[in-house]
Amino acid sequence: MQILNNYFRARTSMVYMMTNNEVMNQVIAFYRDMNGMLTFAGAYPTYGRGTGTKEVSPSNVQDGVDPLASQGALTLSRDGRFLLAVNAGSHSISSFIITDSGAPVLVDVKPSGGAQPNTVDVFGNLVYVANVGNVANNFASNITGFCIDNNGRLTPIPGSTHSLSTFNAKPAQVLFTRDGSKILVSEYTSNHLSIFPVNKDGTVTGPIVNDSYGQGPFGVYFLSSGILLVTEEVSNALSSYSMSNDGILHVISGSVPNGYQAACWVVTTRDERFAYITNTLSGTISTYRIDPNGALSVVRHITSTPPGTAPGLPMDVGVSKDGRHFYTLNGNQGTVSVFNIQDDGSLVRLQVVAWTNFPYLGSQGLAVL
Repeated sequence: MQILNNYFRARTSMVYMMTNNEVMNQVIAFYRDMNGMLTFAGAYPTYGRGTGTKEVSPSNVQDGVDPLASQGALTLSRDGRFLLAVNAGSHSISSFIITDSGAPVLVDVKPSGGAQPNTVDVFGNLVYVANVGNVANNFASNITGFCIDNNGRLTPIPGSTHSLSTFNAKPAQVLFTRDGSKILVSEYTSNHLSIFPVNKDGTVTGPIVNDSYGQGPFGVYFLSSGILLVTEEVSNALSSYSMSNDGILHVISGSVPNGYQAACWVVTTRDERFAYITNTLSGTISTYRIDPNGALSVVRHITSTPPGTAPGLPMDVGVSKDGRHFYTLNGNQGTVSVFNIQDDGSLVRLQVVAWTNFPYLGSQGLAVL
């Protein structure tokens, strides 16, 4: 029995965040205990540069809190083997392999195929990164694909670089559909949701351009049913859509507001009955109920950090695989808030954890193993 226990040894549970430091970007790792609480485990350089507090786009609020303006700056593969990080300051992406101890080991750093990568996703052996571009230097917004091998090494896919719907579309998230047949990019400045069908050779066609129902589409999330959730940073709302096979989106609930500012990041409970939205500028997290048909309604709100303490501005989000805990990165502090998820979807705050003794701006990205 002892041999079996060793053989089926559960992987360490972890939470990762990214500093986006302009001198040397780093991945920060936290151990996650049985009760969801975090302890600092280590800092791991990406061998690329972030942007620090410098914003990747003039369309962003220039406050240094959310410099990459994206969901998915730090992304785990679906099997938890690989961690991918964007280095927007050096126009590259880094891939790590996750060891049994939970420590990320750097495997590869490759040019991102454009300027200022800010979001990345992986499906099977395919990786796609979205690049903001740089208007001043005449670099367009695009997506670029890579193959990732079993050791985590990245190989650019010839002919995979594809422009978004406009030159300066400002991608906010790149995301594969649940079956990997299409890629969705939320475009913040064009108010488009662009769909790219994925070809057998890993290249894409498209985009099939859909109008976002609300203004400033940002975080996107596919339910297992295929229903799509989209946050709207300008409209301060959440919308839901169904998608037909031809990549056309159909609105289910359009721009359901929650009464707070800057609805940006989104994740659901494991049973997909509730969605959590971070309202960054208000320092709150809103809970939405998701009906089986995808209709949305607002249920409740909670502050990211305890009342009476320095307010945290919540950004990137994640839910543990067992569905019991919700995590959010406070971009104005570089801290992570930990919550227990109740049966009714409500959140109970457990911890606000820091890895340094001083607050700082610029961090971006959160991934939960």
